[in-house]
Amino acid sequence: MGQQFSELNDRHIAFISEQKIYFVGTAAETGSVNVSPKGGDSLRVINSKEIAWLNLTGSGNESASHVLQNPRMTVMFCAFEGKPLILRAYGKAKVLHQKDKEWGEYSSQFPVSVAARQIFVLDITLVQSSCGMSVPYFSYDSDRDDLAKWSEKQGTDGIVKYWVKNNQKSIDGFKTEIIERTGITDTQPSNA
Repeated sequence: MGQQFSELNDRHIAFISEQKIYFVGTAAETGSVNVSPKGGDSLRVINSKEIAWLNLTGSGNESASHVLQNPRMTVMFCAFEGKPLILRAYGKAKVLHQKDKEWGEYSSQFPVSVAARQIFVLDITLVQSSCGMSVPYFSYDSDRDDLAKWSEKQGTDGIVKYWVKNNQKSIDGFKTEIIERTGITDTQPSNA
């Protein structure tokens, strides 16, 4: 049923391109394990050994803090319609912030968003497929636009204030480096 591969093949890449949602798993050496659902136009297969995904501003910043401590990451895709399949890409990830020299190379591949917080680049060491026969059917209606509307309303200054107030540490207290690596100098959160 399940198969293992050293890299993504053409079938895998075609399957990934059809998915509307994917899941990212990370963990530091200690503390909580994080699994985050992702959607929208936020993932790119760079080549058979590399995936990049754009992390938009959100309530937590777990993936960044985990990858800084332990670069292992799993990205999982599930078929919710059609033929059943679960596809996982395992590997070592790096987190890019807006002032990092590789930011421009990767950010140019994604839609511009005021909410763009980090880009994660996964160097794939293993790909595994499994049956997915117990995954239920779901149909896709549309992407949510709630985050885009909220982000636009905040503007760049509001997003930065949000990062300062909410995104500097994980729930386990691990640093995310969002202030240091984005060049933010005013670290006083607004009382508003």
